[in-house]
Amino acid sequence: MKIVLIGYMGSGKSSIGEKLSEVLGFPFKDLDSEIEEQVGSAVSEIFSKKGEIYFRKIENEVLKKIISEEGNLVLATGGGTPCYADSLVFMSEMENVVTIYLKTSLAILCERLFSEKAKRPLIAHLESGNELNDFIRKHLFERSYYYNQAALTIETENESIERIVEKIILKLF
Repeated sequence: MKIVLIGYMGSGKSSIGEKLSEVLGFPFKDLDSEIEEQVGSAVSEIFSKKGEIYFRKIENEVLKKIISEEGNLVLATGGGTPCYADSLVFMSEMENVVTIYLKTSLAILCERLFSEKAKRPLIAHLESGNELNDFIRKHLFERSYYYNQAALTIETENESIERIVEKIILKLF
């Protein structure tokens, strides 16, 4: 089984994915890390030097390669992964792949992401909390169409990583 975590940046996909893989005994991969390894550059560098379109093309290729490999896996995707190219359709149509949307409120996303802006290419340019809030609100509106097509949705509001992992396992098995 391949468990693919989707959701907005800051929703906890990597942290939850690592814990979920540990509990299930499945290997864990972070899509952004896999892209960085393949390209030999940080995601922020890829964005600044080659642009988002190039990044999304590479992201789609690496995603398909990882999902097509044999064996169990927990995969944390980037926030935009299911929204570009045919990534969501590909994941949805693959046998033994379960997509899980980690649904996180706007307030919590803003709180988490404000301190991480410098490391996040899409929001690094935003100056204030209000600008960040407006940006995330607009993005969530645009991306919710894709996120809501996940096989499962897990509300993450005020939950510990352990509790979220427990909720995922209860829904999966």
